Amino acid sequence: MPEPAGADGVETISQTIACITQKVYFRIMAKVNLNKLSTRAPLSLSKDKAKAELQQLQYQLHELQNLLYAEGKHALLVILQGMDASGKDGVVKNVFDAVNPLGCKVFPFKKPTEIEMKHDFLWRVHAKVPPKGMVHIFNRSHYEDVLIQRVHKWIDANEVKRRFEHINAFEQLLADSGTVVLKFYLHISPDEQLERLTERLTDHTKNWKYCKQDMEERKHWDDYMKAYHDVFECCDVIPWHIIPADQNWYKELLIAREVVKALENLKMEYPRVEESLMLEALGVKAQKENGVKKKKVK
Repeated sequence: MPEPAGADGVETISQTIACITQKVYFRIMAKVNLNKLSTRAPLSLSKDKAKAELQQLQYQLHELQNLLYAEGKHALLVILQGMDASGKDGVVKNVFDAVNPLGCKVFPFKKPTEIEMKHDFLWRVHAKVPPKGMVHIFNRSHYEDVLIQRVHKWIDANEVKRRFEHINAFEQLLADSGTVVLKFYLHISPDEQLERLTERLTDHTKNWKYCKQDMEERKHWDDYMKAYHDVFECCDVIPWHIIPADQNWYKELLIAREVVKALENLKMEYPRVEESLMLEALGVKAQKENGVKKKKVK
């Protein structure tokens, strides 16, 4: 039986050893076994209470995103990874629907275009990272280049290792530049995935989501799990959050908690007008009011 999630429901892979290899900072992680991690909420958690908490978190996220945009000192990058039908689109819709669209953008990383293939694998990704004040969400990400390409043997083991190094350096650069990076793996069970993929055929409102290739990719489940295990071990300069994803309401609650906590930790403040400018503005206002009074006296 899978082990239950931690007290807050999120499994964060913890650091064990830090080392410097070829000038790239690595965290060598204890091995994680996804088969032993639960994909569901604790039985003691009420769905109604979870949804009520999510609503409150959305309100907080709305306020924090406005503050992030106004202050303009930090950026937030949310990375969503997971097998097909793990609920990445649902996270975007149900967690971030309260934020101001002016300050939030979503980027799905699908098959590289012909032009993108002529560049290094991070070229198209770096162009989409958030500037200061913005929230960007990656629905799939640069990790596809060490997952699907590895599973289908489009790249060899040496190239995978090199890409791990580049990813670590890239994410460290983002962190050093003031970008908060949150990485979520949506941990869905094979049975739940099959049910959702089948629903895309039986529910006419979801037919548009159906893709024959998704069923083909299911055949490589074990290979994908091995690839993800290596990603968790080798790419943890920014820690991963493993989110139980069989129940959408629970998954969305956990991600909302982590996003709100990360933004609160920034201790942001609304910018204030410089005192000299404030005094100047008040002086102009006072002069205008005096002028109006003199006209009335005449």
